[in-house]
Amino acid sequence: MEKMSKKRKKIFSRRAFLKGLGGGAAGTALASKFLGRGLASPSQEKETAPVYSQKTVTFTANGRTVSLEVEPRETLLEVLRQKLKLTGTKKTCDRGECGGCTVLLDGQPVNSCLYPAFRVEGKTVTTIEGLAKGEELHPVQQAFIDKDGYQCGFCTPGFIMSSVALLSKNQTPTLPEIKTALSGNLCRCGNYSKIYEAVKTASERMRKS
Repeated sequence: MEKMSKKRKKIFSRRAFLKGLGGGAAGTALASKFLGRGLASPSQEKETAPVYSQKTVTFTANGRTVSLEVEPRETLLEVLRQKLKLTGTKKTCDRGECGGCTVLLDGQPVNSCLYPAFRVEGKTVTTIEGLAKGEELHPVQQAFIDKDGYQCGFCTPGFIMSSVALLSKNQTPTLPEIKTALSGNLCRCGNYSKIYEAVKTASERMRKS
C-alpha cells in the first residue's frame, strides 16, 4: 500500500507540474523546453532551412549540345527521359541494382538513376539512341538481334551500353571478362547465355571491320 501511494504521488506531482506550466502556446513551449524538445517558430524554421534552387547545366547528349535547368533532386535518368525524351534508357529498379538505366558518361558506364543531374555539367552522355549511325546499327546492337540476346527487351538497352563500354576498351574479351563487365546488369528473363554470345559475336565483327 505504501509503495502504491508513493507511485500515485509521483504521477500526481508530474501532472501537477505540467499543469502548473499553464495552457496554450506558452505552456507548450515551456514544457517542450523542460522536456528537451524546443519548438521553433515558422519564421525561425524558414531562416534556418537550406535554400535550394535550379541550376543550368550544359552537356553533350548523343553528339548534341544541350543546356537546360535541373533541380538538385533530379537524376540524369529523369532528365534524359522526361526533358530530352530519350526513353530508350529504362527506369526499372530506380536504385542502381539492375543496370537497366545504364548510359555512357565520358565513355564510362553509369547507373543514370543514381547520378545527380547537376553533376553532368560539361560531360558527354551517350544513350542507346546515340549508338547507331543513321540506319546502320552499332555492331553490339546488331549482334543482340542476330543472336536473340533479348526477350522482353526491358533490360536490353542497359546490357548493350555496358557491352559497348567493354568492347571500347577490350575487343577480345574472354567469357569471364564479359560476365564481369555485365555483372551490374540483371536480366529477369534469364537470357544470359545468349547475351554473352551476342557480345562475343560483336567483338569478332568489330575486330574484322
